[in-house]
Amino acid sequence: MSKFNSNKVMPRYFAIAVALTLTSIAIIGKALYIMTVEKDYWMTVQAQMKHDSIPVKPTRGNILSCDGQLMASSIPEYKIYMDFQTGGAERDSLWQLKLDSICQGLHEIFPEETAEGFRQHLEKGRLKVTKSGAVGARHWPIWKRRISYNTFTEVRKLPVFSMSKYKSGFHWEEFNARNRPFGSLAQRTVGIMFGEIDSARCGLELSFDSLLRGHNGLVHQQKVLNKVMNITEVPPINGADIVTTIDVNMQDLAERALIDELKAINGEMGVAILMEVETGDVKAIVNMLRMPNGEYAEAINSAISYRCEPGSVFKVASLLVALDDGVIPRDTSYIIHTGSGVMEMHGRWMKDHNWRRGGYQDINVARTLEVSSNIGTSYVIDKFYGGHPEKYVEGLRRVGIAEDLKLPLVGYRKPNIRDVDTKTKDRSKYWSKTTLPWMSIGYETQIAPINTLAFYNAIANNGRMMQPRFITKMVKDGETVREFPPVVLKERIAKPETITMMQTILEHVVSQGLGRKAGPPSRAFKVAGKTGTAQIADEHGGYHSGTTRYWLSFAGFFPADAPRYSCIVCLRKTGLPASGGGMSGVVFRHIAEGVMAQNLKRLVEDARDSTSNFVPDVKSGNKAASTYVLNRLGIKGNEKITETVNRHTMPDVTGMGARDAVYELESRGLRVSLSGRGKVKSQSIAAGKSIMPGVVCKLVLEI
Repeated sequence: MSKFNSNKVMPRYFAIAVALTLTSIAIIGKALYIMTVEKDYWMTVQAQMKHDSIPVKPTRGNILSCDGQLMASSIPEYKIYMDFQTGGAERDSLWQLKLDSICQGLHEIFPEETAEGFRQHLEKGRLKVTKSGAVGARHWPIWKRRISYNTFTEVRKLPVFSMSKYKSGFHWEEFNARNRPFGSLAQRTVGIMFGEIDSARCGLELSFDSLLRGHNGLVHQQKVLNKVMNITEVPPINGADIVTTIDVNMQDLAERALIDELKAINGEMGVAILMEVETGDVKAIVNMLRMPNGEYAEAINSAISYRCEPGSVFKVASLLVALDDGVIPRDTSYIIHTGSGVMEMHGRWMKDHNWRRGGYQDINVARTLEVSSNIGTSYVIDKFYGGHPEKYVEGLRRVGIAEDLKLPLVGYRKPNIRDVDTKTKDRSKYWSKTTLPWMSIGYETQIAPINTLAFYNAIANNGRMMQPRFITKMVKDGETVREFPPVVLKERIAKPETITMMQTILEHVVSQGLGRKAGPPSRAFKVAGKTGTAQIADEHGGYHSGTTRYWLSFAGFFPADAPRYSCIVCLRKTGLPASGGGMSGVVFRHIAEGVMAQNLKRLVEDARDSTSNFVPDVKSGNKAASTYVLNRLGIKGNEKITETVNRHTMPDVTGMGARDAVYELESRGLRVSLSGRGKVKSQSIAAGKSIMPGVVCKLVLEI
């Protein structure tokens, strides 16, 4: 007999079926209610949970030196905020409990502001009434400036801020900031960014912005439970890296040599450019301007934008035109009667620099450049081109001194060479009888230093004029995607025999003329070049209002017998003494000596003798670099390079090179100020003394 009792079971099944049916009806009814009556509300909630087409910024490309060292790279920076409406009562109670600790912690991270100042600022944001009537700001800045990643991680360790942003209200914005590992080195050429808007301001950063910037991506955000998921729609395309022609060591060498001379002569401004002769590669470009605090900094790229009357360095272009046209013999035997150093030129007196000492009397064309005779140059040009000055102007354009270099840098100003115009009513453009003789010696024309150097580089390059090159290639993901080969602007600026003659004359300017100080005293290599000293016109075009300002320059190349590098140094100063050869020439010599020293190659076996200790004494410094050098030299002894354990004690860095000394001190948190060249002779903080991070230690270097 079956134990199934339908009278008991069936009512139960029926009750369950009815309950499920009613539940289903309720669910369907609620769904219909949400879809109709509450549709707008839930669509608003959905919009808050999901954000479409949010732009994602790519990583900006790096700027590299010629040997691959980072000169500008992107690092994350943050702006931090507080949302005082997030977190509810739990957050508010914790905030009141931990406010003192938060403010004290912020003061320790940002010592510029006191703990009480942070308290007042944060409480102001917490009590602020928004436009909707709610109490508490939603996007209140905690700190006024961007902060680095390391600082950001310190802030996140503070009470409340360490919680999730949905509980604490602490949130942030991330930016790609530019970092220059070598500081201000070649700053105006590498470029500067407007940090707040991530926009390029100048230099290569601006000129190649489209390549460096990359392309934005798109994501949409979807909130799932308490987490926000980023779903990529279009991935960002990071910017490409660009490899420059700048050599960091040469740049540093040129910068130090220029600043040292500016300080010695109390100069206002200085420019130094070093170029590779064959390719036109700019290996160093320095632009120093004296700031209101008396220090020198790169504020303007004067090397490409500061057009002024170049002075006597222009005489080379004038006589090159005359030699190439054949109006004077290329053997430079043509004799010029300069007399006692004073000569009338169409109603104005032309003077040589030594006119008080009786002048140079009779000299040939070569000697004219060696002693930089104003009369000698202007007499030749006025005598042979006075009847048809347009031929002289055409000659200047032919030899390349007026060439538009078409540089890939914003701010470049091409030369302003006057044309023959006797009908204009504009006094500044009117071509008078005195224009030609004064123009021939570097007045009444405006040329930037980079153009003068390109002209001298062409002479060193046997007449071939190269466009100054700043970028060699563009790299993406380790692969070269575009190359920038050397560009020839003029295959020949003058006849080969004319160029050869001018090379010889420029070598004599340094060996037996006014450019002696530009050549190395040791005569280890030969230098060729030309001095220049010009008065700078005031805003009214005059030269005699108040104290006279001078533009001092030296342009040339080295080694003279097989040119590898060309260089120009320009200095601006007020008052006497003022000498292009004695001031700019000195900087040129220091740069040339440093560059040639870097190119010297010596075998370690050459240092061995019967009494020498073959294993060098390696002091503290960059251990990795020292080990690398010893291994490359094949030295097995002295493998242990001791490192000082106490990082709060001043080490003895005397005898070290600048790079090792800076490494040793900066690794301890010190800031370093260098003066001079060579090895460390003295240090402002004695060895063994206790040190604090951030203190400046001054090092004096001496060769």
